[in-house]
Amino acid sequence: MPITKTANQNHEKLFPNHKSSLKVTDPELIEVFDNFAFDEVLQYGELDIKLRMKVILAAMIAMQTLSEYKVMLGAALNVGVTPIETKEIVYQSVPYCGIAKSFDFIHATNEILTSRGIELPLEGQSTTNPDTRMEKGLNIQKEIVGAEAIDKMYDNSPESQIHIQKYLSANCFGDYYTRNGLDIKTRELLTFSMLIAMGGCEPQAKGHIMANLNVGNDKQLLLKVVTNLLPYLGYPRTLSAISYLNEMIPESQ
Repeated sequence: MPITKTANQNHEKLFPNHKSSLKVTDPELIEVFDNFAFDEVLQYGELDIKLRMKVILAAMIAMQTLSEYKVMLGAALNVGVTPIETKEIVYQSVPYCGIAKSFDFIHATNEILTSRGIELPLEGQSTTNPDTRMEKGLNIQKEIVGAEAIDKMYDNSPESQIHIQKYLSANCFGDYYTRNGLDIKTRELLTFSMLIAMGGCEPQAKGHIMANLNVGNDKQLLLKVVTNLLPYLGYPRTLSAISYLNEMIPESQ
């Protein structure tokens, strides 16, 4: 099965002049995968190429696929994803995946940026301080999730667990979502991508489907994201993600 012209062209955009060793050792696999990931999938789930690379990077952090992340980070930079955007993707993973999972990806990102002559640290993107993070975080949390839902979470929280709600407002949203470098709609797509890639996060994935709707990311866009992630996530997690989408946003809607 020869690699199609379209697959070759799409691959070349990401990896100009790349000579794949797997084409030599595993030609049948590469033919099947490249035709699927760089041609067939894109016929349905076409996204802006930079957005596609951002959600793929987010999913790879969540899946802990460091070697492939490095390859795809280089491709992302090749098509115009900025150094600040790449850093913000990794930073966005910290409250959702945990620093233990993000740690190696922070260093890998630094190494690749430095190898391209980009001086670190990059320009700061924080917009809060210790005095404002709670207020700003709560405001943006209500904007994304819904004020009524957040008020209910606080009202229904046992006193022994109210600190978790405050951490969500001040840390998850106040420290991360308020940062510059990526807009809210993109951050929500990244969060959705990480949650479906990790698995075991069904309530959170469903919650962020609705959060995506609240910020203007409709079901069709979420389906495009899931479709673009399919070659990297595999079918079980992809099908789970689609089941969440259909439950939260029935096709009749």
